Amino acid sequence: MRVAFMGTPDFAVPTLKALMDAGHEIVGVYSQPPAPAGRGKQLRPSPVHTFAENHGLRVFTPRSMRDVAAQAEFRSLDADVAVVVAYGQILPQVVLDTPKHGCVNVHASLLPRWRGAAPIHRAVMAGDTKTGVCIMQMEAGLDTGPVLMRAETPIGPDDTTLSLHDRLSDMGASLIDAAITGLADGSLRAEPQGEEGVTYAKKIEKTEARTDWTRPATEIDRHVRGLFPFPGAWSEMAGERVKILAGTVEQASGAPGTALDDELLIACGDGAYRVDRAQRAGKGPMDRADLLRGFKVPKGSKVGLDD
Repeated sequence: MRVAFMGTPDFAVPTLKALMDAGHEIVGVYSQPPAPAGRGKQLRPSPVHTFAENHGLRVFTPRSMRDVAAQAEFRSLDADVAVVVAYGQILPQVVLDTPKHGCVNVHASLLPRWRGAAPIHRAVMAGDTKTGVCIMQMEAGLDTGPVLMRAETPIGPDDTTLSLHDRLSDMGASLIDAAITGLADGSLRAEPQGEEGVTYAKKIEKTEARTDWTRPATEIDRHVRGLFPFPGAWSEMAGERVKILAGTVEQASGAPGTALDDELLIACGDGAYRVDRAQRAGKGPMDRADLLRGFKVPKGSKVGLDD
């Protein structure tokens, strides 16, 4: 098939690779424009852009698919189908209608749960026991289209947004060839999403990253895992802002935000949370033992913004 691919981050790369490996003709790759990155703030192409150029594919980076010229260029590709994976733009109806078989999207949740921008983060933070990927026919609504294929995976007690990101990315890639082939030959029938169980995964805001020690330890654990690696949960400790990378729930009690020992066991609203791995400002990630060699949070001290 003649496939137009639209994606931007690392999550999308395995699906593009799977389409190439399956022998489809990639007539064009769309990605967000290069953005300032690094200390020098030099323009850096997206992971999809870089992968596509390295494989000799034609890359387009329009600032908006609402632009008439961008739409005409897209139409000139004469694509049978467009595959969209975390592209980063809302596509207008005229674009959705352009390919012969429309546009399909690889979405990292079990729709209709977690429509929207941050489905992996929200699933972990909410304590969901499973998640998955859906291959969805796109329509004008936000992730409301009928589903061609889906696959699920459990969310384990140690899963983070990073571990699920990688797993779900590979799962989506493994489905995409069968999905677009079945769509084209009529062997797959898309099923409308149910009306019950709809939730929205709003974009993660940096203001959400502060750890609230009045919450139960189990929620704080999900908070840390759901925000790893970005933007990262954090708390003030010993007068510094410390990013919390990993930890363990323990059975202990005390006033929320109080260090219960000298080894970073912090009392929560219910139970306690031991910080196992963290990162001080300007330094690299460290395990607890290394962190505490030069950074003391003694028993009885308070952590959090109200130190």
